[in-house]
Amino acid sequence: MADRQLFTLVSVLIGISVVLIYSLSAYITLLFEVNQFHFALRQAVFGFLSIFIIWLLAQGDPDKHLTPIGFTLFIGSTILMIAMPFLPEFLVSAVGGAKRWIKLFGFSFAPVEFFKIGFVYFLAWSFSRKLGHHGGMGVKEEYIRFAPYGIVFIGAMFVIAFVQNDLGQVVVLGLTLLFMLMFAGSSFRFFLTLLIGAVLFFLFFIFTAEHRILRIKSWWALAQNNILEIFPESIAAQLRVPTEVEPYQIGHSLNAIHNGGLFGAGVSNGTFKLGFLSEVHTDFVLAGLAEEFGFIGVLVVVTLFIWMLQRIFKIANRAKDSKTYLFCLGVGLLLAFAFLVNAYGISGITPIKGISVPFLSYGGSSILAASIGIGMVLMVSKKVKMK
Repeated sequence: MADRQLFTLVSVLIGISVVLIYSLSAYITLLFEVNQFHFALRQAVFGFLSIFIIWLLAQGDPDKHLTPIGFTLFIGSTILMIAMPFLPEFLVSAVGGAKRWIKLFGFSFAPVEFFKIGFVYFLAWSFSRKLGHHGGMGVKEEYIRFAPYGIVFIGAMFVIAFVQNDLGQVVVLGLTLLFMLMFAGSSFRFFLTLLIGAVLFFLFFIFTAEHRILRIKSWWALAQNNILEIFPESIAAQLRVPTEVEPYQIGHSLNAIHNGGLFGAGVSNGTFKLGFLSEVHTDFVLAGLAEEFGFIGVLVVVTLFIWMLQRIFKIANRAKDSKTYLFCLGVGLLLAFAFLVNAYGISGITPIKGISVPFLSYGGSSILAASIGIGMVLMVSKKVKMK
């Protein structure tokens, strides 16, 4: 029997998302002149569909169905991401010149969301076959062993970061890859050198795009006063950016969090969603949650999320082979890093990356892809002993 706790936790999070989307989309429905239930109903449809997909996948046999599903996601989404720049305008949606969504029957879906689950399965499948304990290998030999995966990741990184201008997804995928490598048997020295290289690549991507530089400056304009206090004035003066760089989104996000206090302003009583904080029902859903439900509401959601991750990692730890162990681990890491990157961004700790919150943010692609990952984990849970 599949793990009931995990299924229940994900279903509860999806239910919470429908309530949040209804409450937080009040202004955006007026802006687009649509019914007040427009976004909530769409989220509810995707939510019910996601729960059904989770249940359906949980009925499968991991020995028979896991590999076909994983490779279909990996290969199919890769082909779509490569093809998107060449598709006609009526089939794709572009934001800021980047084509990220494919339009079908009035809905848009982002192939990159499904690619993440497929990529994790590909890594788990391949790591279980090619990698093992590093033994007495040196860092050079480990790099040679890692080279094919590095090439695949660089290719994916190019498509996602340059073609689709979506650096946030690269950050989540890169962190997941690094930790999966470590748990697959690589040495800590190799992990550390790879992490340093990833940071250098990350900086390269930032300084090759003007909009990313502006986003970093916007974040730094808000954070610099607190950070530069520990430096001598001569150094702080060199690091300070002009105050005319307006940290608009982060500033309003922090104000929304502050306005929520301990118990929140109440359902539908938030004010920063009324045109001050854009995309509050998508990328800034945690800020909206904090304003309307307060610290207690955030604590409840974080507790549910951590509980969900605990069940995923417990299934991974009890998996019967390294492939399913690494896959379940990878799905948990994907969800955890996406949540952390978003939470750090909306609270001003790091720059905003445009990453949605799994199961909470508005968007069909994100919730469906994450649900497929959970369904595959539940499929694995049928073969392990859970308590």
